[in-house]
Amino acid sequence: MKEIRIHGRGGMGAVKAAEALVYAAVMDGKYGNSIPFFGFERQGAPVTAFVRISEAPIRPKNRVYHPDVIIVLDPTIMNAVNVFEGVKEGGILVLNTTHDPKDMDIPGHIASVTVVDATKIALDMIGRPITNTVMLGAFCRATGLVSVDEVARKVEELWGAKNKEALYKGYESAAPAAMR
Repeated sequence: MKEIRIHGRGGMGAVKAAEALVYAAVMDGKYGNSIPFFGFERQGAPVTAFVRISEAPIRPKNRVYHPDVIIVLDPTIMNAVNVFEGVKEGGILVLNTTHDPKDMDIPGHIASVTVVDATKIALDMIGRPITNTVMLGAFCRATGLVSVDEVARKVEELWGAKNKEALYKGYESAAPAAMR
């Protein structure tokens, strides 16, 4: 079972991104579940969504405390929340940033970092800085856990063709980064 934690802010689509990943997992013949976590916060407040993807039925229905993968929709969240808390040895980070990860404080037990300027892509393609679809594309590229085409089907259903194009642009633009 792979566990994923998505960090974003209210209004950025972290919860819907988690739902799209579960849909893609199921369409790929796997099992999946997602759990949102947010309080009475308003738009812009930290939001976390949790996803599990497995070849076998998934019993846990609680938060993910030790993720294999971390997706950061908004890099400023890293100043407010410890996104690396509990991440497993060999974890994967999928990060929306324009910065070189070598210049960032990324723990040594993170095995790989994939970066994409999701904010720019979202602004260029959908006219708003909502990065969830772009980051879903980057996630598919970084992990191969779900089919980008299945995610694209759900993205188009939820948000339309422009967001589907943004997803594919995120997939194409995602780049593994040297960390050390």
